[in-house]
Amino acid sequence: MTSRSQRDTRLRLVDDKPIAAVRRAASARRTGPPRPPEGTPGSAELAARARAVLADAVRLARWADGRVRHPAPNGALPADSLQQAASATKLTEDQARAAWDRARLAGLVELYDGTARPGWRLRAWDRDDTAALRGWVALFDAWSLCHLAPADADPSLVAEVIEAAPQLLSLLHLSSGPVAVPVLLDLLRQRVAELRTERHEPPADDPAGTADPLAALLGWTLDALVAVGALRPRADERADVALTALGNWAVWVKLEQICVAAQGPAGHIEQSAEDLLRACAQYSPGPARVEYKAWLAARPVRAAVGELLEVARGDDPLLRGLAFEALRTVGAPAEPAVRSVTGEPVLRPYALLWLAEQEGSEPDEQAALLTREEATWLWVDTAAAVADHGESHLLVGHLETAVQDSLPSLLDEVRATGHPRTVQVLVALASAHPDPALAKAVRRAAFEVHRGGE
Repeated sequence: MTSRSQRDTRLRLVDDKPIAAVRRAASARRTGPPRPPEGTPGSAELAARARAVLADAVRLARWADGRVRHPAPNGALPADSLQQAASATKLTEDQARAAWDRARLAGLVELYDGTARPGWRLRAWDRDDTAALRGWVALFDAWSLCHLAPADADPSLVAEVIEAAPQLLSLLHLSSGPVAVPVLLDLLRQRVAELRTERHEPPADDPAGTADPLAALLGWTLDALVAVGALRPRADERADVALTALGNWAVWVKLEQICVAAQGPAGHIEQSAEDLLRACAQYSPGPARVEYKAWLAARPVRAAVGELLEVARGDDPLLRGLAFEALRTVGAPAEPAVRSVTGEPVLRPYALLWLAEQEGSEPDEQAALLTREEATWLWVDTAAAVADHGESHLLVGHLETAVQDSLPSLLDEVRATGHPRTVQVLVALASAHPDPALAKAVRRAAFEVHRGGE
């Protein structure tokens, strides 16, 4: 496949309802998914290991709720908050800084209006194994952001090593055991050479007589993957490399492109709105509407609509989209409540589209109601739902629904939205996209957002 430069990467405009994209993210499941490799621990044990890796990040995220205000432009903890966090969590300042970084990357803490508050994963952390696993996978996908490359490394070579990392991980997974460092280094050289050939670029300089930059960057990659819990710690830099149980499982999941968890159908009349929506996320639209109608019939309209809107204000973008889908079942009686939330930035795009649909507007007319900024914010929010609950190919397909007509325009406007999930969406998209040039541009944008434009 011939790669494209960032400048000539065009995005195809597609008429697509964002809530329908959320529905596809939730309902696209394989029937009878493949079984994991023999010896893979069960989800409960894997989740326990994920919680152990992120234990410091969870402690810091819980402490930070409401206490961290006005962080640095790049999201870093202010000096006074860093000292307080270290003291409260019994970590060193360096450990607290790293734990804060991990908490943001794993979706455990999010910044709204300059104040830290828990992400939806943190609230579900102890009771929901899927939330713990997906939080760890988000950290795993962002390994190059939470463990930065050497400052003197060639940025282009660093980007190529990041692109080659999936091949290294696949070899470790398929080998079902430790792999010698020289074998990984040979594979890395081959993959970097292939990337340059695909892009019609000259080969890397011969490192003879100087320190081998690829060897140094392989060491950085392995150390970073150890730091996020994907590789087993090594006694020294020459020791063989092996995946942890979490790393082996994550690579298998990515190779198989399946979702981590699913819920079985059941009656939901007596459950809360949040539990109803989480369960109905597994259904196709028809059965989901049946559940919505039954749930709504058991409640006063005003109370039911208020409960659905409260869920929509939460941090899970999938539930936000599904809440407005459930409100379609209510119809006109929900209009006053929906109209009253058009002033809330998080709900405004969904509310405007819902109201336009109720008024019988055509899809093109509905889309015209949103400003460019609102449409971009909605694109990021929907992408976050897909990244959390859908398969990777759905996230790649979602790229084509952006209102922007080129990748640079999309990335510039996504960076400006201030959406708390921007970094995670960009990292997940870069990890999933098959075009190396596009993935590189998206990964660079994620790095810039994460580091505040540094």
